[in-house]
Amino acid sequence: MNIFKTIANKLNIKEQQVEKTVALIDEGNTIPFISRYRKEVTGNLDDVVLRALDEELTYLRALIKRKEDVLRLIEEQGNLTEEIKESIDKAEKLQEVEDIYLPFKPKKRTRATMAKERGLEPLAEFILSLEHSEKEIIEFAGSLVDEEKEVLNLEDALKGAMDIIAEKISETKEFREIIRTEARENGSISSSLIENEEIDKTYEMYFDFSEKIKNLKAHRVLAMYRGESEKVLKLSFDFNDEKNQKRILNMLCKDKDSASYVYIKEALLDGYKRLLLPSIETEIRNELKEMADTESIKVFAENLKPYIMQPPIRDMAMIGLDPGYRTGCKVAVISEYGDVLDHTAIFPTKPREDIKGSKKVLTEFINKYNVKLIAIGNGTASRETEAMVASLIEDLGKKDLYYSIVNEAGASIYSASKLGNQEFPDLDVTIRGAISIARRIQDPMAELVKIEPQHIGVGQYQHDVNQKQLKETLETVVEDCVNSVGVDVNTASAALLNYVSGISKSVAKNIVMYKEENGPFKNRKELNKVKGLGPKSFTQCAGFLRIPDGDELLDNTAVHPESYEIAKKIILEDLDNLDIRKKAEELEVGYLTLKDLVEELKKPGRDPRDEMPKPILRSDVLSIDDLEEGMVLKGTVRNVVAFGAFVDIGIKNDGLVHISELSNKFVKNPSDIVKVSDIVDVKILSIDSKTGKVSLSMKI
Repeated sequence: MNIFKTIANKLNIKEQQVEKTVALIDEGNTIPFISRYRKEVTGNLDDVVLRALDEELTYLRALIKRKEDVLRLIEEQGNLTEEIKESIDKAEKLQEVEDIYLPFKPKKRTRATMAKERGLEPLAEFILSLEHSEKEIIEFAGSLVDEEKEVLNLEDALKGAMDIIAEKISETKEFREIIRTEARENGSISSSLIENEEIDKTYEMYFDFSEKIKNLKAHRVLAMYRGESEKVLKLSFDFNDEKNQKRILNMLCKDKDSASYVYIKEALLDGYKRLLLPSIETEIRNELKEMADTESIKVFAENLKPYIMQPPIRDMAMIGLDPGYRTGCKVAVISEYGDVLDHTAIFPTKPREDIKGSKKVLTEFINKYNVKLIAIGNGTASRETEAMVASLIEDLGKKDLYYSIVNEAGASIYSASKLGNQEFPDLDVTIRGAISIARRIQDPMAELVKIEPQHIGVGQYQHDVNQKQLKETLETVVEDCVNSVGVDVNTASAALLNYVSGISKSVAKNIVMYKEENGPFKNRKELNKVKGLGPKSFTQCAGFLRIPDGDELLDNTAVHPESYEIAKKIILEDLDNLDIRKKAEELEVGYLTLKDLVEELKKPGRDPRDEMPKPILRSDVLSIDDLEEGMVLKGTVRNVVAFGAFVDIGIKNDGLVHISELSNKFVKNPSDIVKVSDIVDVKILSIDSKTGKVSLSMKI
């Protein structure tokens, strides 16, 4: 197998690009480093293509390894033929290799293996040869009757032979592929309600549901599987069994007048129902789960990137509120640098409803610390707290004081984590949550990296998908985001540094320790003094670490130290009118490398997040009673799912823009139209005051 050619064809890139990129990966270079600093080598492949290439490379190498193992295992049994070897060599998927290996795979004792032990395999082959009369079959079967081998009579012999035939049919690659293909193309899945005393209406649409397997959407698969695991739904599959059986029987024995026909048919019906169908059903179930996991995780990844890349709100002190009922609303004041200035608890909601006292405390904090923004967590008691804050802003009459609702998903996990305890060992867990809420709007990336990405709460069914795959995928999204922005090495936490290209957890901790012991880094060269950060790690990470007030101006840019000499040769030139191609030839440097240098030197220290939409800051509050059909409002996209987008319009529950209402044109994928954190104009289509649900449209 030519791995380079296979990957090139799949990704529609040149074989040479694949070969050179694989060499870079095998040398230990990270994807962010390759994407940013090795464009000349890869032919300008971006991080998305590079990730796909790396994933495909891993799969194909695993496929080659499995082929080698299967060839060795079959050869050790003495069963390897040129035909089998050729089939394995031609296999392009792991499933094909496993199908070829299945008849040779060691298995527990089955009806077929026991029949073989009793010497009945020759009878099975005799029947399958289609060359013998009924009389000959009976005579041969009779000759195998042997009490010592527990073949007590003619019926025992024939039954054992058919067990062998049944298993042989179930393990035949071509027959398995017939059912598999039919299932994928024309098969269907149905779900029905399991009658219980209490009916869980969460799965109401699946109480009597049926759909073709090829048309199933990821969220429906996950919903049905969850309903089944909770014993609310019963699932069943229809693979057009009668059609499959006729086709397989015709391949085994076309002549209905053959003496073997009746035996083969009986063995087929038994093997199909008992062995083949359950096996393929399990495969199809797993395929659907893998599809649903992949699609859902893709949605998570698409939602996570814009969420993490929200622009920071700099240069202002702010208050973080973590609302609650019985235990009150936790308050934390943080400086423009994220330092904790003050904290307390207020009780504006039930059971106390001390709104006057709560306003008094907040007013003191606002005046004392010159607070300009109040960040309110969107969890329990959020809207009651929002109403109190909006009223307070109106009372104070401050034109430069605002509030914003912040997604607090994962804040409680961070608060009780080892990292949360290390950062604030003397503060209560609940106060840490309020600090996290404030910091999430001050610098979303720096704060959100402290939480495992799967707990951030963008997507659907995060607990139902493959957790390892989810974690790995989302971590690559965070890694790409962090490296695209760059990190101030002198202010970054170990959690943030850990996502920088080439920096491990231990090295991230060592960087922080070095700062604590020696003061801020003065230049990138000083990184070489950090324990565990060797030359290879330095090459991978240096370009992504920033030192704003250091000895070297270029240390606060994305220019890699390996390109400083070139950068200094052009830094004083008129970069806006520079002929980059001509200059690249003159300096004997790659065009793409010089182009990136010029762009970086034009805007040194630029933060790409500043180009993203800013969060909506509010000073008043809406309730569902304030809404009217036809009203147009601005809102923030909070989540994008397969069937549409949820938009925060300032009321308790986010409104839903169904996929059919996202655009006047046909929309296949909602994420093609909107992203998490987008600010959008929406029109109210309908309001259900009882359920709190609001339907929205972007067709304005």
